[in-house]
Amino acid sequence: MTTIGPSTAPTAAPALAQAVDAAPSGGRRDPGRRPTRWTIGRVLLTLLLVGFAALFLYPLVWLVAASLKPASQVFDNSLIPETWRWDNYVQVWSELPLLHWVFNSVSISLLAATTVAISSSMVAFGFAYFRFPGRNILFGLVLGTMMLPGAVTMIPMYLIWKEAGFLGTWVPLFGANLFGSAFYIFLQRQFYLSLPRELFEAARIDGTNYWQLFWKIAMPLSIPSFVIVFLFEFQAAWNNFQGALIYLNGESMEDFTAPLGIAYAMTKYSPTAGGEGDYQYVMVASLLVTLPMLLLFSFGQRYFIEGVATQGRKG
Repeated sequence: MTTIGPSTAPTAAPALAQAVDAAPSGGRRDPGRRPTRWTIGRVLLTLLLVGFAALFLYPLVWLVAASLKPASQVFDNSLIPETWRWDNYVQVWSELPLLHWVFNSVSISLLAATTVAISSSMVAFGFAYFRFPGRNILFGLVLGTMMLPGAVTMIPMYLIWKEAGFLGTWVPLFGANLFGSAFYIFLQRQFYLSLPRELFEAARIDGTNYWQLFWKIAMPLSIPSFVIVFLFEFQAAWNNFQGALIYLNGESMEDFTAPLGIAYAMTKYSPTAGGEGDYQYVMVASLLVTLPMLLLFSFGQRYFIEGVATQGRKG
């Protein structure tokens, strides 16, 4: 008979611990993970979110379905085409100069977004870093320009570009962005104010000039807000139908931007204007010019979240 004494008890504990560690973990529950409890409130909230998601996705799904239909079925509101016309995506390139429209829109949007993001960042850094008399008054005047409706400045801007000889060119669609935008200046200034001023003062002691303060310190730290400004302006320039209609008075439809070209296609295929009602090509073109914006915002989504989170942490 074996007697368990004080000398054998310590050896039993490690053996028991090893046996527990070696036991399969399938039946054990992670203490750090709590099971999801589907309460009535959570179920209702989930159903509400799914409903709103379906509501917002319906136009896109309808557009995809309409682009795959023949002309006689485009507006039947069915999300599943009775007759599938995959060749619509092939014939649209010969029906419409879609590549020219997309190239013009991408080029103008890149120029507009790049110029306004850089110029607004420079002005915002000046308002955030430099302390000079009348700074708040000047900043208030900049914000005051946001109160002017676009209809008030439309005719003066047109006359300015006409006297400068830039009608019929891309310059009026991005030239004003060289001087910044009041909303983007405000957005960037608020971000720069959240940066520690001691960081810039230490760089000044080391001999860094003002341009280096902006380009090597402020800009790398403000990438989230810079990307947000870039994406906002890219979308605004991409959808700028009114500006293209006013200033791009080209003789060829190849000079149009994507929104102006799609509006032209709607008129071209309209039966009241002598067309044959081939609106399926308009649907294909609309879907194709939407995809770049979806991809761009998918790429910049994490910068939106990072920018909001950064501002939330710093109040």
